[in-house]
Amino acid sequence: MPSLNRRRLLQTATAAALAAPLAPSRLAADPGPLDLAAVTRTLEVSGRAATVYGLRHGESHEGLFLTKGEDFRVRLTNRLTEETLVHWHGLTPPSHQDGTPGLSQPALPVGQAYDYDFPLDHAGTFWMHSHVGLQEQKLLAAPLIVRDPAEKGLDEQEVVLFLQDFSFRPPEEIFHDLKAGHGPGHGPGHGAGHMPGHVYDHGSVHSDPARAMGLSHSEMNHDEMHHGNGDHGTLHHGAMDHGAMDHGTMAGMVHYNDIAFDAYLANDRTLEDPEVVGVAPGGQLRLRIINAAAATNFLIDLGRLSGELIAVDGAGIVPLRGKLFDLAIAQRLDIRITLPKERAAFPILARREADRAQTGILLAAKDAPISKIPLLGVEGARPLNLALERRLQALAPLSPRPADRNILLRLTGYHGTYDWGFDGAGYDPENPILVQEGERVTVTMRNETMMPHPMHLHGHRFQVVTLEGKALAGALRDTVLVPPRQEVTIAFDADNPGHWAFHCHQLYHMAAGMMTSLRYEGFF
Repeated sequence: MPSLNRRRLLQTATAAALAAPLAPSRLAADPGPLDLAAVTRTLEVSGRAATVYGLRHGESHEGLFLTKGEDFRVRLTNRLTEETLVHWHGLTPPSHQDGTPGLSQPALPVGQAYDYDFPLDHAGTFWMHSHVGLQEQKLLAAPLIVRDPAEKGLDEQEVVLFLQDFSFRPPEEIFHDLKAGHGPGHGPGHGAGHMPGHVYDHGSVHSDPARAMGLSHSEMNHDEMHHGNGDHGTLHHGAMDHGAMDHGTMAGMVHYNDIAFDAYLANDRTLEDPEVVGVAPGGQLRLRIINAAAATNFLIDLGRLSGELIAVDGAGIVPLRGKLFDLAIAQRLDIRITLPKERAAFPILARREADRAQTGILLAAKDAPISKIPLLGVEGARPLNLALERRLQALAPLSPRPADRNILLRLTGYHGTYDWGFDGAGYDPENPILVQEGERVTVTMRNETMMPHPMHLHGHRFQVVTLEGKALAGALRDTVLVPPRQEVTIAFDADNPGHWAFHCHQLYHMAAGMMTSLRYEGFF
């Protein structure tokens, strides 16, 4: 995400361009594009009214439900009082329709509309959100589901679980406090007496990072890192080296959460008044879970149920059965569940990483007794790690071929001063990662900080191919978590020419500089 000043400078001579829709003229019988509006709405959170943003299709804020093989024909209208733009997270549109100000297209002025038109080549669970400023924290996001016509005959119920974190404080104030040093180590503390909506030092773990993350010491060992060499060699992105040492390392601390939020939402509701989804005893359902939080990783807890994880980030995997599943910011899980034949209610919980806070929904048969679920769990959820990632196998992996270009990207910064970036530097729009069309590219992300970073690449699906130096044929994704002091390598084919964002999806880390871009050579 470009800096705020950068975006302001990019608002030059855009009105005329935005007035002309991308799509060609249509026949009169054509129903035209779907209408999607960025709007202001009122939401009740914990008994208080809150003014938030939203994406509305017709009278619904439940998102878009489309079908693979159709075209993504959507008219986005800005009904806010400030500029906005929406990114179609997980889709692979042409670069100029990606919804990223400064890279793909200008931000959309107040009252203006823009038409999008590109093919939907992949089915899956996706989502859409603002890529302007901190609007995502104001809940300017919604599900974007692309159904597979081949699965039309399946006898299963579809349930979407859309997770967000919420604060009554404006996100600009939160970010200001983080930048001013009132973040981890400077906040009001944590536990039962922490101050909701304020930055705080929750999730700091002292002395043994491996034990804190639920990892063996071998998983924390960086002495045997291996990097392949393609024709272009291993490239270090960026030249600056300051920031290579994270001050958190010297303090022996791992930090998982920057902010104490006022609430954690599941489909716009908390566990004080959760959504109750009617289900049939013995029925089968597909649970589509989307982590749309700005700054919160979750552990998904199916409780009494177990399910088969069948897709991550909209891409199929070899089914994997379980009850607990890691879900980092911006990631998605598709879980198939066969319900017991009893008339009962089953909570599906999202538990905040390294925290007792939780949210979720209830799956309930008709007339089933429903019990109150507390906002705080008995125990804190464990931190996310790479154990699940290591077990995932793509159903349709990348074709085997050597890499043409290998890139090393160091994730750097310090949570105390909030100066996140890559290779010791913040976002520089004039210093992109360069690739050539047709290349197989690998990117090794080495997290030298003491916080987790969910890394998202726009416009491409990548495969996870190495975790902590150990090769695997992992899942296809668009967002992967790189835990503190660990290393993840992804591979992708450079088959979508353009200029693409590549960033940490923790919103405040991105705003503080943990963003770069990937540009195809010859593309301007």
